[in-house]
Amino acid sequence: MAKDLLLEIGLEEVPARFVRGAMNQLKEKMAKWLESSRIGHGAVEAYATPRRLTVLVRDVEEKQADVSEEVKGPSRKIALNEQGEWSKAALGFARSQGVAPEDFFFKELAGVEYIYANKSSIGTVTSDVLPEGLVSLITSMSFPKNMRWGNYDLRFVRPIRWLVALFGEEIVPIEITAVQSGRTTRGHRFLGNETVIADPSQYVERLREQQVIVDTAEREALIVSQINALAAEKGWQIAIKEDLLEEVVFLVEYPNVLFGTFDESFLNIPQEVLITSMREHQRYFPVLDDNGKLLPFFVTVRNGDRTSIESVAKGNEKVLRARLSDAKFFYAEDQKLAISDALAKLTSIVYHEELGTVADKVARIVATTEKLSQALSTDAQTATDAARTAAICKFDLVTQMVYEFPELQGIMGEDYARKTGESESVARAINEHYQPRFAGDRAPASLVGALVSLADKIDTIVGCFSIGILPTGSQDPYALRRQAAGIVQIVLAHGLKLPLSTLFDLSLEVHAARSLKRDAAEIRKDLYEFFSLRVKNVLSEQSVRYDVVDAVMAVGYNDLRQTVDRAAAVMAVAAGDRRDEFKAVVDSLNRVCNLAAKATSKEVSESLFADEAEGALYRAWSEVRDDVDVQVEEGRAAEAIAKLASLKTPINVYFDKVMVMAEDEAVRANRLATLAAIASSVVKVADFSKLVW
Repeated sequence: MAKDLLLEIGLEEVPARFVRGAMNQLKEKMAKWLESSRIGHGAVEAYATPRRLTVLVRDVEEKQADVSEEVKGPSRKIALNEQGEWSKAALGFARSQGVAPEDFFFKELAGVEYIYANKSSIGTVTSDVLPEGLVSLITSMSFPKNMRWGNYDLRFVRPIRWLVALFGEEIVPIEITAVQSGRTTRGHRFLGNETVIADPSQYVERLREQQVIVDTAEREALIVSQINALAAEKGWQIAIKEDLLEEVVFLVEYPNVLFGTFDESFLNIPQEVLITSMREHQRYFPVLDDNGKLLPFFVTVRNGDRTSIESVAKGNEKVLRARLSDAKFFYAEDQKLAISDALAKLTSIVYHEELGTVADKVARIVATTEKLSQALSTDAQTATDAARTAAICKFDLVTQMVYEFPELQGIMGEDYARKTGESESVARAINEHYQPRFAGDRAPASLVGALVSLADKIDTIVGCFSIGILPTGSQDPYALRRQAAGIVQIVLAHGLKLPLSTLFDLSLEVHAARSLKRDAAEIRKDLYEFFSLRVKNVLSEQSVRYDVVDAVMAVGYNDLRQTVDRAAAVMAVAAGDRRDEFKAVVDSLNRVCNLAAKATSKEVSESLFADEAEGALYRAWSEVRDDVDVQVEEGRAAEAIAKLASLKTPINVYFDKVMVMAEDEAVRANRLATLAAIASSVVKVADFSKLVW
């Protein structure tokens, strides 16, 4: 007969950002332990609040499964010594498997005889293995930050205050840091009491009676439904930011939504400032009108019932008033700071000990921006605005507002720059140059913002690579992967004719002024490899098949626009309705490319053609060669593929009638050169041999 298993770890309040990960970890560990222990079970459910981590396993078998298996040992040659007795290796195998040597038998495997033994084990009663297993499971958990308390050696996310461990109606006896397990759990800190769990199936409802909604999905749904109901009642748009909602879910055990107001005079401050202050300091949801304009209200979630809810709202209003007053003061003080004075302060802020100050970085951004403007042949006004933006793009880093709220960098720079008389183009680009800030964020809308953003991001990447800081595994403290992805996104969004090699070289030229710690050629090679995964990610996001990605990138990805166009064109024919027809084309092109690899020259002499099929193929290729080059260059790879497809028939006729590897050395070399010339056009599009059919 199966029973439910309940394990609840009662804790002092855990930081909200740690709770979901800890809950999932407990669930995974429980499932793996049951599997490794050969204990059958049903669904594994996980629950969590700020004060507890819980796993409830349905229909756990009362006994481990019996084991009967045939295990292989060493070969006969190793298992027996010269006297025909069992060797040390065989005896060691017997001990490790818990069998007697006399139970060995031989079986042949792949022509070699090995010793085997039948290993059997009678399953133990589940209740006997649970105590040790649960203790091991709990103490093996890991967290981003740990604590020690009292004189105990255990490191855990927060001190353990109670334990509930039940197998059916029976308590599983465990003890950790002098806390013994039982069947008593604790309800809401202020609204509930201790309650006894007679059976694991009662767990969720018993806690609900004590004002604890232990199911995280239910708690989240309750918060969202209450917010939506309030929005509908008031005619508001309440911005529910996912990361804030996630945090609030794990800040409360019994949620109740309420709203408050603040003085309309605060709306003179940029709404980004007010929203950031509400979200980051108070965990409030901002209220907007239908046009996205901030209204003088806020929404918050109380950890409790609706008793004296008006008083709670007043208390929150008082706290928010103080926060917004601080923001208003910072905002007013920042506007007294001239941009030139702010820039002077950047000379005392170290960016990196080997890369200089923030002022040094700004100087490199300016130089790189100017080089980018020249490389892209931008108009004079764009170049001027980009240079000015680059020169002042970091000035807001020394403002009080950005010091208080680092996520407002750029946003405050735009506002302050506009107020000091900078042009609209420059002010907007100061904010845009940080974009895209995160995955899914948009690229800078203006070309001015795009140029400075490219300069800033490539400076960071090249600077780090030049001093040996390269991302490894999950380690990327300078967010270089995100910066590289941003560069790719910007180039594609603006359709910039900017090869990666050009971008790398102009940044390396700027960094060379301070002397590079590593060889420039090595840095360039590392950069090109580093960007390959970013490009692959972009293509994958566009639903390009993995083999098409490999085929396209195998012939280069220096020009990002062309790479995306080539991938889309190949994907269209490789996965489209005419797939089989295109496969026949690819077979012909691959045959050309395979033999072309043997060529030592691409110089073709028509006077050495001995068969009409040679001339016919060469003339057919000559007619499409220039078109293919232009079409790939201009982002019309689909047309280039169609031109290459027209070569299928002359290629097939050629191979039917011509012996490429002729005995005459000159003829053979000329034929290989012909194929190499044709292959040079094919690889402008892709290495079709990498396609999987």
